[in-house]
Amino acid sequence: MDNVESTQADGTEPGPSGSRIEEAVEAAAVMAEKTGGLGRPGRPVNRRSPFFIGMTGAAGVVITIGLTELVIKAGSVLILIGMAFFVAAGLEPVVSWLNRHRVPRWAGVIIVILCVLGIAALFLALAIPRLAAEATTLAHALPGYLHRLQNHNSELGRLNAKYHLEQRLEKLVSGNGTSLVGGVLAAGKLVLSTISSALVVGVLSIYFLAGLPRIKRFAWRLVPGTRRPRVILISDEILSRVGGYVLGNILTSAIIGAGTSLWMIAFGIPYPILLGLFVALIDLIPVIGSYIGGAAVALLALTVSLPVAVATLVFYVCYKLAEDYLLVPRVMNRTVHVPATVTLVAVLIGGVLLGIVGALVAIPVAAAIRLLLNEVAFRRLDNN
Repeated sequence: MDNVESTQADGTEPGPSGSRIEEAVEAAAVMAEKTGGLGRPGRPVNRRSPFFIGMTGAAGVVITIGLTELVIKAGSVLILIGMAFFVAAGLEPVVSWLNRHRVPRWAGVIIVILCVLGIAALFLALAIPRLAAEATTLAHALPGYLHRLQNHNSELGRLNAKYHLEQRLEKLVSGNGTSLVGGVLAAGKLVLSTISSALVVGVLSIYFLAGLPRIKRFAWRLVPGTRRPRVILISDEILSRVGGYVLGNILTSAIIGAGTSLWMIAFGIPYPILLGLFVALIDLIPVIGSYIGGAAVALLALTVSLPVAVATLVFYVCYKLAEDYLLVPRVMNRTVHVPATVTLVAVLIGGVLLGIVGALVAIPVAAAIRLLLNEVAFRRLDNN
């Protein structure tokens, strides 16, 4: 029998295999008519079969390697995303409070964003005119500085004769200015990178803050239904502690900002409001933030007198010790429910692992770990 006769009119092959396919097609039509859809799921795959075990192990290894490579290559982007979610979680309690007071969520998000932008605009409004005025003053004073630098009877002249400052400046500018230009380009690149990272974190924070309820619901759907209520309670508690940490950090920063302004007004140091706001903002960075602010204020205090600058430096050292060992542990224990010892250890470990970002998120991460240990691990260990 030739090939034409071996094929049926509908294109299927004759024999047992063709008839079985026809039976499957008819059974599928009956199933679709009964269920009104795509049928019911069949029996699950035998997970104890050697093939399934081998494929699962191989897939686990491949997924682990892929995730590790992803984290390594996209580490900087993941840090920005994590920072944005951290900021959104920190601002969420304020939006929730407004929502509980009959303010729609979208309006609460807009109010919070406008408040943050208002603080940033206030800082820029105070800083930019001052910086422009100081730059103009410096430009007018440069000829006088150069004259004093060449005068051996002046203080600058004696320093020039001892340390050869003029020759060092000429060497820096020499060589077609490659060293100076390279330093300027590196500084410009750093500034642009910082500004772009801040913009990315700001935009992502707005999106995360606006869609945080949907994000939480999506994450909860990934949890089995029997454990979902408890996961909802624990995750909400973790987010509330993150918000408490942010509010506590803002409180401590506001205290050092107000203290800085009062100190500068008392000793006649210029720009008290601007420097107070600067210190309050930079104190949001744990560990090193207040040191940078204190150094800036102490340098500015040199324009008044050396004793005032030394007193300002001592003031910041004493305040930093009081903040680290008295104020921050007490505030964090009330807002985040983390003991003082855990607070200090977490900040140190986070700073070593991820630098400023690690120190910033160390306390809420420690609060989350402590909560999970108390609610999950310790309970299971006590029951065994």
